[in-house]
Amino acid sequence: MLTSPYTAEQETTVAAVDQSCLSHLLGYQLVQADIPLKRTFLKHIGEPLRLRPVEFTILVLLAFNPGITGKQLAQALAVTAPNITILLDKMSDKGLLERVRSETDRRAQNIHLTAAGEKLARRAHAVSLTMEQDVLRHLSEGERVLLLELLQKVARHRRV
Repeated sequence: MLTSPYTAEQETTVAAVDQSCLSHLLGYQLVQADIPLKRTFLKHIGEPLRLRPVEFTILVLLAFNPGITGKQLAQALAVTAPNITILLDKMSDKGLLERVRSETDRRAQNIHLTAAGEKLARRAHAVSLTMEQDVLRHLSEGERVLLLELLQKVARHRRV
């Protein structure tokens, strides 16, 4: 039988890492907060609906912005045109979306959800409305609203 060279008290000390040296970093705090959020996404949307976070995001954005272009989508997600093309190709291959030549600008392609894509987007969006409640249960309603407002404010200025 293997035994630990540490006493129970020492093991507690080893496990408790002082992270206060990173408490000033928004990025570090976001990554730490994202850990339970990723688990929640995987449990409620990722595994049951077989969607990666970026696929979920694209589906919902397309559902609420029918006919947007790949360029608009790439700008909204802050990804390169080649990367959005790859993502859209994969989702098109799954039968979730289609590209349609623009009536007003023949160089552009509008992206539309297929019936299957629309159904999946509606279902995923409905789940997303409540799936984070447990993770955020420690916050009051006002704190939740404030947290989202502040994060949105930070995100709005990413393009500056």
